[in-house]
Amino acid sequence: MKILTTGGMGYIGSHTVIALLEAGHEVVILDNLSNASRKVLARLEQIAGRSIVFIEGDVRDRTVLQGLFAEHQFDAVIHFAGLKAVGESVALPLKYYDNNVAGSLILMEEMAHAGVFQLVFSSSATVYGDPEQVPITETSPVGNTTNPYGTSKYMVECMMRDVAAADERWNTAVLRYFNPVGAHTSGLIGESPNGIPNNLLPYICQVAVGKRECLSVYGDDYDTQDGTGVRDYIHVADLADGHVKAVEVHQHDTGLQVYNLGTGQGSSVLEMVQAFEAASGKKITFAITPRRPGDIATCYANTDLAQAKLKWTAKRDLQQMMQDSWRWQSQNPNGYDD
Repeated sequence: MKILTTGGMGYIGSHTVIALLEAGHEVVILDNLSNASRKVLARLEQIAGRSIVFIEGDVRDRTVLQGLFAEHQFDAVIHFAGLKAVGESVALPLKYYDNNVAGSLILMEEMAHAGVFQLVFSSSATVYGDPEQVPITETSPVGNTTNPYGTSKYMVECMMRDVAAADERWNTAVLRYFNPVGAHTSGLIGESPNGIPNNLLPYICQVAVGKRECLSVYGDDYDTQDGTGVRDYIHVADLADGHVKAVEVHQHDTGLQVYNLGTGQGSSVLEMVQAFEAASGKKITFAITPRRPGDIATCYANTDLAQAKLKWTAKRDLQQMMQDSWRWQSQNPNGYDD
């Protein structure tokens, strides 16, 4: 299949590009590089052993999209492009609705004009808000989101559901990610956040290489095994494989499919610190600080549906997540800015 990946230079997008190429697909990347480095392309080509078509452009730019769809006969689109910092979304909600919601709307309109109707969307477990029970299934309530980032993902899901109901040509899949971590085994690509990391593992990694003095652990009084927050961490390579499965399994289907992509197991903040220390041999200094508003105690996935329908399951354990993260960070202490 020939697949357009929007945001294909980003963390999850870049790993999925490799997984698609390894599965024999042809890939074109569209990315505006707002949260990605131009250097990713050369690293992807090094891993893949071949050249990759990359177009620098914005998913909201109809002219760019029309040119792409005119030049290439795409079978499907995997839509990663979007802004993803929860805190920033609270401060700048319109920026998030513009990029994530309007961008998706424009993309879907131009796909329809070009006669391309298979779309896999990069969604998030944030659409569940504070879950009523865990593990979370695909039928758990959605929409009670706690920040504009999560709301933007939920709004795109609503759009996809509505167009699939209105036009039977649409073939759409929503992948709700839990907490992606890790990096490619080569150490050539990984997560390289701009500024202060929002996510736990990049922050731990930056403490390990001396870029940050101390990890702040937000709250140790949750109703969990050690009092710290529990999340479902999934290796980014397993997540990438899930996208390949979603594109391939549903190639000839119509309608809307929704899948949780996680491991089905939760790990606490302190367990993550201990696992990283074991993998890296580095001591991570941390300090217990007050809970953050909006944080929840426990969140992990029920992945039975993806196992049954996609024949997909997360294979890489916590030890491998840590080893691969440390290899990436130790070889690239400044990310792609070395």
